[in-house]
Amino acid sequence: MTNSNFFIVGKHPVTEALKNPDRKVLRVFLTEESKKNINRENQNINLLKDVKVFFKTKKELDKYCRNEQILHQGYVAEIEPLINGSLKEFITLNKKITLACLQNVTDPRNIGSVIRSAASFKIDGLIVQERIYPETSKTMYKASSGAIEHLNIFKVSNINSTLKYLREKNFWVYGFDNKSKKDFSEIDWIGNSVLLFGSEGFGLNLKTEKYIDFFVKININNKIDSLNISNSAAIVFHHLNSFRK
Repeated sequence: MTNSNFFIVGKHPVTEALKNPDRKVLRVFLTEESKKNINRENQNINLLKDVKVFFKTKKELDKYCRNEQILHQGYVAEIEPLINGSLKEFITLNKKITLACLQNVTDPRNIGSVIRSAASFKIDGLIVQERIYPETSKTMYKASSGAIEHLNIFKVSNINSTLKYLREKNFWVYGFDNKSKKDFSEIDWIGNSVLLFGSEGFGLNLKTEKYIDFFVKININNKIDSLNISNSAAIVFHHLNSFRK
């Protein structure tokens, strides 16, 4: 295994990686039962045709999950990272774009859940900070349930300079802050948008405020301090998807 290759586990992460023509899958480790499931559930295409397949017992596959509290379900794959296009190129080629952006969010399970919601509700892309993005995390892939294969993920070196650039390209930046007075559902959502979410512990960076056009929040029971970031993102993404239909 080279430094750029890594392992993922779980039925949906492995299956969706095999379906993605842009993803290089080097090896797949399956139980006899999981191979039968792949063939039975994908009868119109042979997902294992050009892949090296090795058969293992569930116990043999357990070593790939030893350090994470996740289940392999009889599916393990060695893959290469996706080569994503640049953010600048993407916004040049597309119109009416909605991007999500995570600032200082480091928990792989939360990031994976945000990716799953973003892909499910047709958000156009996710901006993450390259330095802290857990690109090879099995936990993140498992939490995304394969949705990571269907979402543009843009890794940037600096969130603030990226927001500054996007504003210059006629994007509105919405920062989600539970101290805001305006509920996000009151926004008209016209034009290109960036939905900025901060970490649960620290929120949005103070130095980022000057790059935010509007601060908004999700109205919840005032007895509850806040929502988990993945829950917040799912609510917002669903609303925007319904609104823009």
